[in-house]
Amino acid sequence: MTERTTPSHDLAAQERGRDVNASDRDFADLGLPEDLLAAVTDLGFASPTAVQASAIPLLLKGRDVVGVAQTGTGKTAAFALPLLAHIDADDPRVQALVLTPTRELAMQGAEAVESFASRSRGLDVVAVYGGSPYGPQLRALEHGAQVVVGTPGRIMDLMDRGALLLDAVRYFVLDEADEMLRMGFADDVETIASDLPAERISALFSATMPPAIRRVAERHLRDPEEVTISRPATTVSTVRQTFAVVPERNKVSALARVLAVTEADAALVFVRTRSTAEDLAVELGARGVASAALSGDVVQKEREKLVARLREGTLDVLVATDVAARGLDVERIGIVVNFDVPRETDTYVHRVGRTGRAGRSGEALTFVTPKERPRLRRIERQTGSRMEQVELPTLAEVSKLRAERTIDRAIARHAKGRLSVYRDVLRSFEAAQAEAAEPLPQDELLVSLLALAVRDPGPVAGEEPERLTVDVSPERGEGRRQRDRGPHQRRPLDNAVRYRVEVGHRDRVKPGAIVGALTHEGGLRGSDLGHIDIYPTFSLVEIGVPLTAEARERIFAARVSGRALRITEDRGPGGRADGEGRSHRRKNTHFKDDARSNGRDAHRFDREGRREGRHPRSEGRPRR
Repeated sequence: MTERTTPSHDLAAQERGRDVNASDRDFADLGLPEDLLAAVTDLGFASPTAVQASAIPLLLKGRDVVGVAQTGTGKTAAFALPLLAHIDADDPRVQALVLTPTRELAMQGAEAVESFASRSRGLDVVAVYGGSPYGPQLRALEHGAQVVVGTPGRIMDLMDRGALLLDAVRYFVLDEADEMLRMGFADDVETIASDLPAERISALFSATMPPAIRRVAERHLRDPEEVTISRPATTVSTVRQTFAVVPERNKVSALARVLAVTEADAALVFVRTRSTAEDLAVELGARGVASAALSGDVVQKEREKLVARLREGTLDVLVATDVAARGLDVERIGIVVNFDVPRETDTYVHRVGRTGRAGRSGEALTFVTPKERPRLRRIERQTGSRMEQVELPTLAEVSKLRAERTIDRAIARHAKGRLSVYRDVLRSFEAAQAEAAEPLPQDELLVSLLALAVRDPGPVAGEEPERLTVDVSPERGEGRRQRDRGPHQRRPLDNAVRYRVEVGHRDRVKPGAIVGALTHEGGLRGSDLGHIDIYPTFSLVEIGVPLTAEARERIFAARVSGRALRITEDRGPGGRADGEGRSHRRKNTHFKDDARSNGRDAHRFDREGRREGRHPRSEGRPRR
């Protein structure tokens, strides 16, 4: 392994940090306890990544670590394995706390820690995050959990309720620290870190190291070692890399169509979490696609059986999490589908590397929602590759291909003989049709049988659209950006109600943060939200569906940029608003909260976060 080993005692001097370019070490060289080493082997990890090779020995020795990684690949194992080594399984108190910016990362992190723990030492791991009921999380904490992985807002809520006690924490991790601060969690992070015991091991991982992150490290880490990870690996040249822009609601249908028409021998579908893998495998099965789920909690013996079936051809579609698919090497895999865009570039590289093995050609298809396209461009830049945008097959194209394959199978079946019973059925059909008022010709019967053979039920209410992708044609080169056009753009909502939330420009709030809070805490979909108007001290949001009292209560208490949303129904300047049973009068609500701006600082956004210009005069703004 090539590295400079000078410790970074002065965090301001980044060039003095540990620069890891590659790892030629084995996990056995890192000092892991035997049970954890066995767990790593069982999960299929071959050799440590750069960040693992450098951070694990430091954390095992009790040193604090700052990890600067553009892609962050392998960071979870880098902090999770030492975490488990420092935990006492016999102590039911919370001994390790991992903060992540999003619920998806919280679930992924908890699943990864649980996967390592389940094969080594008996520990209870709990993921806590907003947008889910408190009950299950509270019960899990009551039963005892040594490791808690969660988002800052929900961690703060549980602390305030007295349900989460941190006085026994001996291991603390800040994952994706720059993203956490960008999303407005700085105050929450500060409060949580300040409540932890002084004697602990701390790790901070961040893709970038701006001054704000350095200040966090200086305040909450003790003499940390800094590990800087170099540029990620590139993707395999034998793999054709494509992407399709698919709204979230169409992803399952899109995947089913792709699997129906692919010529690949076997397919590997990557998802973020264990629950998604299991749900997606069930959904595919209901659509006639034989598939199985592979996640971190699948025992080694069962994992080996699934991989064997994939190699032998008795299983053609495997839905897997990143942790579970480590070390998976099956030549039959001709296509990898990223059901969602991986957050980390090296994760993408690892996924793509599961196909195109041993010089064979392969394809990697990534489903991208409109708002995830910047993440895709980042992966392209960092891997030095370019992905081709593709259209997904329509229902008609899928049915046509299935019908052609059915005819080929019918020809092969005819050659085998023993068809007399079916000839008798056809003769009976012809005799009955001869007496029918409107006889059905035999060729029409044939096309109807073909439709049934390919599971085409004919027109039904609420059937999925022919075209699942959205119409976007961005200019992705030369640094130019073009506004998206297509069905995902904000359309007016019928009977929408406008609500006021108490965050605005002064809180540096972004539309995405408001959308995230409303969808997570209120159980809303993105399509339920309309325009978002952000003012200096508050914001207005259009919601096209009724809010239950429970949803309003959760949104009311939700925090964005460190402030409670305190959602209320907006009645316009001087009107009354009703929120959580509280009725109060706001005087000149829209514009006198900040008289100096007179509305000039108000910006309108659609739910995808695209700015639409200043707030229209019709909202109470006087003409100038």
